[in-house]
Amino acid sequence: MSDTNNLKDGNGSVSEETLSLNDDRRVKTLSPGAMVVKRFFRNRLAVLGLVMLAIMFLFSFVGGMVSPYGEDEQFYTYTFLEKEYVGVTRNEDFRYVSAEGADFGSAAQAQFLMAQMMGKPEFDYKDVTYGVEQEGQDFYAISVDGSVIAIAYKDIVNAADNIADLPFSVKYAALQMYTNGSTGAFSADGQEYTLDEDGNIIQGEEAVGYISRFVVQSRENGVVISRDFKERLEEVLDNEGTEFVYTGEDGEEHNYTITYDAAAKVWSVMQETETYVYSQYESPSKTHPLGTDANGMDMLTRLMYGGRVSLIIGFIVVIIETVLGVILGGISGYFGKWVDNLIMRIVDIFYCIPSLPLIIILGAAMDGMRVDPQIRMFYLMLILGFLGWPSIARLVRGQILSLREQEFMTATEACGIRVSRRIFKHLIPNVIPQLIVTCTMSLGSVMLMEATLSFLGLGVKFPFASWGNIINDVNNSYVLTTYWFIWIPAGVCLLIAVLGFNFVGDGLRDAFDPRMKR
Repeated sequence: MSDTNNLKDGNGSVSEETLSLNDDRRVKTLSPGAMVVKRFFRNRLAVLGLVMLAIMFLFSFVGGMVSPYGEDEQFYTYTFLEKEYVGVTRNEDFRYVSAEGADFGSAAQAQFLMAQMMGKPEFDYKDVTYGVEQEGQDFYAISVDGSVIAIAYKDIVNAADNIADLPFSVKYAALQMYTNGSTGAFSADGQEYTLDEDGNIIQGEEAVGYISRFVVQSRENGVVISRDFKERLEEVLDNEGTEFVYTGEDGEEHNYTITYDAAAKVWSVMQETETYVYSQYESPSKTHPLGTDANGMDMLTRLMYGGRVSLIIGFIVVIIETVLGVILGGISGYFGKWVDNLIMRIVDIFYCIPSLPLIIILGAAMDGMRVDPQIRMFYLMLILGFLGWPSIARLVRGQILSLREQEFMTATEACGIRVSRRIFKHLIPNVIPQLIVTCTMSLGSVMLMEATLSFLGLGVKFPFASWGNIINDVNNSYVLTTYWFIWIPAGVCLLIAVLGFNFVGDGLRDAFDPRMKR
């Protein structure tokens, strides 16, 4: 059968053309898949979500490949930092030194303190009588049978930088003069010494020691504080100064700041030095468009690699959930009876598990065991996937319960098709549209869960980056309010990705079932 149409040719005359029913110009009927695609692309929000996801995938995977920096590459810079150089205290406690061959231990020292406070001229210890004689201000000589065996003092005799220590007799004689306000020459061990007004002990023309009430202790191991520095420091402290400049023996000039802790009665001397440190929180520039983080790493590069981790974790977790949910939900829905009852009770148990507290406990346990960051990511994906399958299992079970009674399933049973093939070849494909929508919507939720755990320090760990642990850098209000370029870009990326998945999921739901369209 044919239709006859009057058509005009190029000269304007009318000609007859016979058209068949299968002519290319007849109305075409779209396949179900094409209809779904057409309805999807008619949804503007769904198309917007697709564009947002495409941008995020390009940014994360392609951007990381073209970035000139590595994921954990750190940058350094020179800066001036203040660090504690020495601690200074003014000695207010008695110190002791014994003569050569004499023993004046801590127990005897305690007995001396009691006698000194009570003003007694002697005290007994272990059947020995010790004489106590004050020979100057805060200076006592302890003797046995008239011979001085030890001295107790608060003004400290320090040896010069090139001398290990001074003999007992030199300390004794020098303190006798110093505590009585005297200066001049004195003899000790057959040698001649001179004590000047500044408390310097001089032998010949060389200073072999000095007396001071201040105790200067280095805060760094292996650092020897020179006599010249101590004198400069004491001068500043005597004048109640708070800062000074000092040029060391190496010719380097440093600025020093002095602070006093009244509770501990300690002066802390801070040294300003040029230090090679991480380029922390560097502001956005041409070299680093989004600045650097607390570890001196390029923020833009970290965002790219963080997107990879967040997206990959989301997809793998959803795959694990889907595989477990489809298998158990398919078996439960097809067999029913006790099998269905058993699996659904397992689902109920999983629903009763407090997922977030459990994940937090497991994360803390992995912290305690110092699990490798890469292995930790695998554990995180397995835990999230294992806890998330029950909702998919219920969805699959409900769909299969309604499908297994239809005619095509009766036909598969009559044809003798094995059970596994009936479930996974004929039933599961009919559930795929609903699964696609559910999985797409779940991707956003999984990414938010991962970001939450990483923000709490229980998810992805350094040196790996994720959008969640990047936001974790703002762990105090100062960073939050000052360094906006650390957390806002990561939050925006997370927002775009989750919104994209939600828009696409809504679009797929409306495309697969036009009756759901609003």
